[in-house]
Amino acid sequence: MPFCAFAPEVRLIVYTTNAIEALNAKLLFLVLNRAEKAWKTPARKWAIANAQFAVLFGERFTRAMA
Repeated sequence: MPFCAFAPEVRLIVYTTNAIEALNAKLLFLVLNRAEKAWKTPARKWAIANAQFAVLFGERFTRAMA
């Protein structure tokens, strides 16, 4: 459904929701980025998950891990 087909009142709510979601995503990224520095123990069974990610996402995953 095209966004502009909504009434102006509905579009205002969607704009607000998108802004809140964007803020939450940025805050979550910052918190996880800070927490990652404190992680000392690698994830359990990471090798298995790593292999599965490589199969599922291919070159995109291997580039991200480089």
